[in-house]
Amino acid sequence: MVASSSSLNPPHTAPSHHAHSLSGTPTPTIHSRQLPTGPEKYRGAVVEDLQLPPAFCLPATALVSRAINEAYERDFSQIPILSEERRVMGYVSVGSLKDGWEKGEINPDVKISNYTTRFPTTSKPYRVITPDTPLEELEEFLKTEEFALITDSERKFVLGVATKADLENFISRRGF
Repeated sequence: MVASSSSLNPPHTAPSHHAHSLSGTPTPTIHSRQLPTGPEKYRGAVVEDLQLPPAFCLPATALVSRAINEAYERDFSQIPILSEERRVMGYVSVGSLKDGWEKGEINPDVKISNYTTRFPTTSKPYRVITPDTPLEELEEFLKTEEFALITDSERKFVLGVATKADLENFISRRGF
């Protein structure tokens, strides 16, 4: 009688990436790449701890060609756009802008304001996110928004732009 290979070799199971406590319940280890949750996730860190590069803003009168050139140099995915009064009026998605330019759908010699996604003025309350904002609040905001503009408390200056990737990078730098 010949034994089948399945009876000779036990079924292959993936190695466990969890340590087990004395009670037998799995305990996440550093190798499991399971991110921490709750209060230990950010340990009281604030937006300033993300060490974001300084924001780069363009006036609404800047040309599309300048926006694309500046975005290539800085590797930004969104550029805040300022009104004549130097107030943030919206942003440009660099990826959309580059795609449109490469397809010939966007004229590089027109004002960037023609391609600006404007922020709503009355339909949605403006959420102020400053360098002192706890990362838990930023994370909550980024659940519904693609990015956050970091401003001073009076909203006069754009200091940086934060994304979910910035939060993920922060956690990985901390060794989780």
